[in-house]
Amino acid sequence: MLDPILPHMFAALLAIVFLGGAWQKLRDVDGFVMAIEQYRLLPVTWAAAVAWSLLTAEIAAGLLLLPLATRPVGAGLTLLLLFVFTTAVAINLLRGRRDIDCGCGGPEGGQHLSWGLVLRNVVLAATAALSLAAEAPRERVWLDGLTLVAGTLALYGLYAAANQLMANRPRLLKLRG
Repeated sequence: MLDPILPHMFAALLAIVFLGGAWQKLRDVDGFVMAIEQYRLLPVTWAAAVAWSLLTAEIAAGLLLLPLATRPVGAGLTLLLLFVFTTAVAINLLRGRRDIDCGCGGPEGGQHLSWGLVLRNVVLAATAALSLAAEAPRERVWLDGLTLVAGTLALYGLYAAANQLMANRPRLLKLRG
């Protein structure tokens, strides 16, 4: 059993990650379609339809994670999307294809495939599972709201920092020579 604020914090974090990622992809749908094509897992003619399906599913997952009544559906959709994304990345890594854009969206942009992305997605999947964890019984107080907001922002800060470090790693290696 977890403190009652933690599952809400994890759900809010995932909602921010998925809705933020979807927003970035919506800002450059053509780039997202191209990223899907680069994975070479589907016929090129399917890329646009798959892109719109994934975008719709990401938005739905993000929104469904927030209300308690729909959180199990949102967490399930999140886990399904993470499985699809992680499988696509792992297949291409095993093929030796590291120099393609992950298509993840987000402010870091231009992130190439890496095992770090696989690990990140495994952590996000664990977070989705924890968003469904049983809550320890205790009375909630006003400070819980502040804890929820501050904790969610702190977790998102860690997520964004880790993503930026992964995105910058190839650039830093090039600087080293």
